[in-house]
Amino acid sequence: MRSWPAPSLPSPSPSPVGAALLLRDGASGRLVAVGDGPSARLYVCGITPYDATHLGHAFTYLTFDLVQRAWRQLGREVVYTQNITDVDDPLLERARSVGVDWRELAQDQIELFRQDMAALRVIPPQHYLGVVESLDLVTDLIGRLVELGAVYQVDDPKHPDWYFACRRAPGFGSLSGWDDRQMEAVFAERGGDPDRPGKRDPLDCLIWRLARPGEPSWDSPFGAGRPGWHVECTAIALSRLGPAFDLQGGGSDLIFPHHEMCAAEAQWATGQPLAQAYLHAAMVGLAGEKMSKSRGNLVLVSQLRRAGADPMAVRLALLAHHYATDWSWSPADLEDGQARLQRWRQAIRAPRSAPAESTVQAIGQAVLGDLRADRALAAVDAWAEAGQTASQDVAGARAELARAVDAWLGVAM
Repeated sequence: MRSWPAPSLPSPSPSPVGAALLLRDGASGRLVAVGDGPSARLYVCGITPYDATHLGHAFTYLTFDLVQRAWRQLGREVVYTQNITDVDDPLLERARSVGVDWRELAQDQIELFRQDMAALRVIPPQHYLGVVESLDLVTDLIGRLVELGAVYQVDDPKHPDWYFACRRAPGFGSLSGWDDRQMEAVFAERGGDPDRPGKRDPLDCLIWRLARPGEPSWDSPFGAGRPGWHVECTAIALSRLGPAFDLQGGGSDLIFPHHEMCAAEAQWATGQPLAQAYLHAAMVGLAGEKMSKSRGNLVLVSQLRRAGADPMAVRLALLAHHYATDWSWSPADLEDGQARLQRWRQAIRAPRSAPAESTVQAIGQAVLGDLRADRALAAVDAWAEAGQTASQDVAGARAELARAVDAWLGVAM
């Protein structure tokens, strides 16, 4: 699968000895150093391309863009993998409802997603894989799990689909920390089928769905069909990053069941954790409700761009919120982003400027300290304001500041 063009990136600046990116691990709840070796491996769950890209998506991918930028500034070699769930029930349902071929709908929305990510200057993944092109990876992993006794066929004469016995996996439940009641309730809300007759456990998840009339299917050792959701990410991540990679990411709505199931599959298949740490971006709401395709309350990046919004203003509007805190979008967010961008660009072009060294340090420290982009933005605000009363030009300060804003925050000045 083709990714999108990479933005220009400043070369890394010298970093303090021992500097590291500290993130709040979603599994342990502790602040930990992530990706502190010479290379850093990242997997982020991608879109299901039936309506891209709303601001919740953008907030998530900007969060992990900050992770990439921090690692690069620390001199790490970054290996980043992202998937596209280009065959799944929601995509098929949307295609039927609008009367188009599901493949056409997917390609249209994937291209729109590429355009949005490029406009927002998000660093693309080196490995960008769709599920359809990765079916061999998926069936190989399922075959391994079958050999290990982790997969069974449901007791259903008509559709004996294959399921993963998740609760038997070592450490299952340790990522979310939820009890059975919480898991079963959310499992049903997020695509699971706890009440399906014939399953051995309500939480067992679909791993290979046998062919139904009118649905796409592919031949496999398990019968013609298509994969379940979770195993796709597990297979793609393991194929490109190997087990125990540095960071698994996505929105907070993926903690359970998606990331929990992926972790269980990988642990059983490899004997190692899927990832060493997990990071989850908070939910973005609209008028007090979570922004989601199912609710239809979406604000799309492409709509904002078509209306004339500068993508850097959209980026600043999103970066003003810390990744760990749910928040609700309003038109004032974009107005604030546009005003901030204008102030910064005026300060960069002003005939005088304040010293920038301490501000540049504050930007890096804020991002390295659990991605506090909001604090980095405040530091640049203070520099821009100080420049208005500066009595002389500080040689190179404006160029130094512009480079730091680009390198750490991805905002082109």
